[in-house]
Amino acid sequence: MELVTTPRVRFLRAVADVVLERYGRGRMIVAVTGPAGAEASRFADDLRDVLAERDHTVFRAHLDDFHRSREAQSAFGPDTPERYVRYGFDESALLRSLVEPFRMGGSAAFVTRVLDAARDAWVEPKWITGPEDAILVIDGRFLLRDRLARLWDYRIAIDGEPTDPADVIAYAERDPRTVADLVLDLSDPGHPRAV
Repeated sequence: MELVTTPRVRFLRAVADVVLERYGRGRMIVAVTGPAGAEASRFADDLRDVLAERDHTVFRAHLDDFHRSREAQSAFGPDTPERYVRYGFDESALLRSLVEPFRMGGSAAFVTRVLDAARDAWVEPKWITGPEDAILVIDGRFLLRDRLARLWDYRIAIDGEPTDPADVIAYAERDPRTVADLVLDLSDPGHPRAV
């Protein structure tokens, strides 16, 4: 289905062109990150729609759906921004349940969420598969930290200074804008632009 052309959609189509230049056959993962409140999730949703408009099979995932439970986080000490940065997400589950099986392609099944963070409850896994050629668009804070950045084929960072204490810690260690393939200014959401 063709989307209504707006300045935002026109820009997203240009981003999709750049992403698809790297996409041949097989599986590709695009990561979208930014500080808290940066609209990374909305941008990732819109990018998914533009990629799907071109008849690509596209899946969506959110890093927030790979939180550790509150109980599991408490094993790492008191609830602090530093603990959240270091141990808030279950990166092992992200790799085991989503990234690695998605990369395998074919009939390998993967899940796009393991925990409902708002309810602090595990979700019944919905194992899905897709064709050999597919794109996964994932969004979330800290996706471009050193140990995760290598997992993504294309990295997009939303510009913005960190104000949340957890973001301040994470950005001090590695500012995602320095390792992203594309940095975006979304201060005017209807007219995004590359920085």
